[in-house]
Amino acid sequence: MVAFLDAALDDARHSVADEAGCHQFDVVRPEGTDDTVVFYEVYDDRAAFETHLTAPHLKRFQASMKTLDVDETIVRFLSLVSE
Repeated sequence: MVAFLDAALDDARHSVADEAGCHQFDVVRPEGTDDTVVFYEVYDDRAAFETHLTAPHLKRFQASMKTLDVDETIVRFLSLVSE
């Protein structure tokens, strides 16, 4: 799990630092779980997320996932509800 978290944190740091459309990228684990990790990412819009999918740091993360035998999870998109 440590190698996976290191790779995830590298992706998160570079997403925020290197992508103008990425404003937040948190890597969190729900309390009481050892095998679940949630990524909470905030982008300007869907186009900014699509740009993220081509980033070199994401490619590094995806390559490390393959070597660590980690299953990729489902991506869910949320919309901000405002008054």
